[in-house]
Amino acid sequence: MSANAKGALLALLAFGIFATHDVFVKTLGAIYSPIQIVFFSVLFSFPLATVMLMRDAKPGTLLPRHPWWMALRTIASVATAVSAFYAFTVLPLAQTYAILFASPLLITILAIPVLGETVRLRRWLAVIVGLTGVMVVLQPGATELTLGHAAALTAAVGGSIASIIVRRIGADERPVVMLLYPMVANFVVMGAALAFVYIPMPIEHLGLVALVAAFAWTAGRCIIVAYQSGEAAIIAPMQYSQIIWATLYGALFFDETIGRPTLIGAGIIIASGLYIVLRESRTDVSSTTPVLRTRSRHETGTYMRAGPLLRLLGRHPDS
Repeated sequence: MSANAKGALLALLAFGIFATHDVFVKTLGAIYSPIQIVFFSVLFSFPLATVMLMRDAKPGTLLPRHPWWMALRTIASVATAVSAFYAFTVLPLAQTYAILFASPLLITILAIPVLGETVRLRRWLAVIVGLTGVMVVLQPGATELTLGHAAALTAAVGGSIASIIVRRIGADERPVVMLLYPMVANFVVMGAALAFVYIPMPIEHLGLVALVAAFAWTAGRCIIVAYQSGEAAIIAPMQYSQIIWATLYGALFFDETIGRPTLIGAGIIIASGLYIVLRESRTDVSSTTPVLRTRSRHETGTYMRAGPLLRLLGRHPDS
C-alpha cells in the first residue's frame, strides 16, 4: 500500500470516528446542555492531554509568546465548542456538517488580513460559490432559521478564526501552550456556567462523555498518523467523508432524512472546498496554504489539533 493510500485510509477512519463522536454529542444533547457536555468532555480529556504533554522535553514556560493572538484563539475555540455541540444537538447531522464545511472557505478569506495571503480571482470565485452553497443549505426566507443554524455558523466562523491564528503564531508557540489555553478556558468558562444548567448525570452518561473525549483524541491521533504518512493534498479532502457518515447515522439513529437543499448545498460547498485544497497544493499558487496545513476539524479546544501535535512529535506539518 502506498503512503498516500495509507494516509487517506487513516484519515477516513479518523473522520468516521469523529462522526461517531458527534452522534454521542447529539444523543447526550437531548438531555443535557452543551455547556455541561463540553465541561465534562474537557475534564475527561485532561488525563489524555497530560500523557501527550509528557512527551514535550523542550524547556520553557507556559506563557504564550503572542498573548493577544492566543487570547483571541482561545475565545474563538470556546465559542466554537459550545456552538458546535449545540448545533449537533438541534440540527440534523448532515445539515450541521454542510454548514461547518464552509470553514475552509472562511479560512481562505481570513488568510488575507492575518497571513498577508494573496487570494486571486479563481480562489475568490471558489469562495463565492461555496458561500452560495451555504445559502442553499440555509434557504433564508424559505425555511425558518433557528438558533441551531446560528450556532453552526458561529462554529464555522470561530473554528476558522482559531485555525488561521494557529497558522499565524504556530511556528513560534510551544505546542503545549497551543493545547492547554483553550482547554483550560473551556474548563473555567463552562464550569462557571455549569451552575445554571447542571443536571445530575448517572454513571452510564458520564461514561458516554468519557467516550466522547476518547473518540476525539483517538480520531485526532489517527489524523496525526495520516499526515505523517501521506501528502496534505490527499489527506485534507477526506474531511468531507463525514457527510456520508452523517447521512447514515442520521437515518439510523435519529430518523433524519437529508433534504434536497442540504444535498445540493453540501455538494456545492464540498466542490468549492476541494478546488481550493487542490489549487493550494500547487506551490506556485500559495506560499502559506492556510487550508492545507493539517486541516482536520473545527477547533473546539477539547482535543489536540494536528499541527501543534505534529510539532510536538518532532515532525513539521508540511514535511
